[in-house]
Amino acid sequence: MSKPKKTRPPNTIALNKKVRFDYFIEERLEAGIALQGWEVKSLRAGRIQLKESYVVLKGSEICLIGAHVSPLSSASTHVDPDPLRTRKLLMHRKEINRLIGIVERRGYTLVPTAMYWKRGRAKLEIGTARGKKKFDKRATEKDRDWAREKQRIMKTERT
Repeated sequence: MSKPKKTRPPNTIALNKKVRFDYFIEERLEAGIALQGWEVKSLRAGRIQLKESYVVLKGSEICLIGAHVSPLSSASTHVDPDPLRTRKLLMHRKEINRLIGIVERRGYTLVPTAMYWKRGRAKLEIGTARGKKKFDKRATEKDRDWAREKQRIMKTERT
């Protein structure tokens, strides 16, 4: 009998799994996102890709760039859907100022890690991240393989 598959919780819209491979995530923050009506419908259908998206600071605003929201075929005819439009993120001024300090002084990058529903509103989880070098990626993979091997050894010793 195979192991039961892990299913994501029903409130999760999209995950950005590539981020954990490319970056060291230091801290995670939650931000609201300003959406148009057709985008909300597409999110409910799970039609978003965060894979190549990133978060930038424009003046005193935070924006999500590169997130692809595919419009539904039933989208309105009088609205011209732009799947790659820049979306404004909603955060308190104090949080934005703190992020500005982290990005400009410490040299961190802001990356979207997940999108989910919270009380009927779409939220984006942002990670403050440092980029991994090639040797860091290899070391992470080696640690993961060793942990898997340890579990396998422990399992065979129990029986």
